Amino acid sequence: MTRAQPLIAWIGGQFFQPHMTAWGFATRLISLTKPAALSWDDIVTACGDEPDVVVYADRSLPPPLLGVERYPCLTAFYCIDAHIHGWYPVYAAAFDLCALSLRDELPRFAAGPDNGRVLWLPPFAEDRYVPRPTAKEYGVLFVGAVDPLTTPGRERFLRRLAGLLPGLRVTRGDFTELFPRARVVLNIAERGDLNFRVFEALACGACLLTPRIGNGQNLLFREGRHFAAYAPDDAGDCARVARELLADEPRRHMLARAGAALVDAADRPRHRAEAFAAMLRQGFDDNLPDKRINQPDAALRRDLRLLYLHWAEACGDNLLATRYVAEARALAR
Repeated sequence: MTRAQPLIAWIGGQFFQPHMTAWGFATRLISLTKPAALSWDDIVTACGDEPDVVVYADRSLPPPLLGVERYPCLTAFYCIDAHIHGWYPVYAAAFDLCALSLRDELPRFAAGPDNGRVLWLPPFAEDRYVPRPTAKEYGVLFVGAVDPLTTPGRERFLRRLAGLLPGLRVTRGDFTELFPRARVVLNIAERGDLNFRVFEALACGACLLTPRIGNGQNLLFREGRHFAAYAPDDAGDCARVARELLADEPRRHMLARAGAALVDAADRPRHRAEAFAAMLRQGFDDNLPDKRINQPDAALRRDLRLLYLHWAEACGDNLLATRYVAEARALAR
């Protein structure tokens, strides 16, 4: 690394990418809206220069970067959907560094001797999520997609809850506009994930009702101080707590104020960018790219080869499949 401001090729979702400049990094965003299989040369062309860091910011797509274990720069995977994709630990092992949003997934990614290269980086609330003084139009509000095919657990839970809580409102729309208009904002963690909605609702100054889960929720927040909670997938318990909140305006206001203050103090994009930048700096100090290139991992190459062969069959795209097969062949040599 020779630049005063190392250049990051930031590939995938934006997340806190714009805030990396405050911590001494220049960035070029390469958005991904559909499956792709990018080589090192593709990335250099898209950047207009050779980057000092390549970051894949999770888009929940098939493997988007080919040959990442051979890239001549620092590499990092910002992983959000580890609870959904069982193949992520194999792919993450090809990168120098990995930042995980879900704390309970850390053991699957940090099994080897270099587990210091895996960082827990919780979700956050973008700066546009702020309290807005407005009339409360809804009692208990859930905002989000509800579909028996794509979100079956959510759909079943809300159907049960509606029978116990007649005033429940379920809709879709802009969180920043809707959350401040509810007395209670309901969250559902269908897969037990500490989702972004927790942080976004609190940042909007909402009184949040969310399930008791792991993934570090009780390390970041305190039940009864920052939000109210119910037993996961227990519609009866959720309805009971919701009725208590609706009947206790001072309690709702206390939770909303404390939750918003905590998120603003610790869970904004600038905070995650600071931690991510520190991880990258440590990666430079430890010479991780040189170690990776000079000590190739034969077992990892075998695992990656099988991963690419799987996606060549599963991706349903002839061009993409051709690239995956070519990469699998290269790994076999």
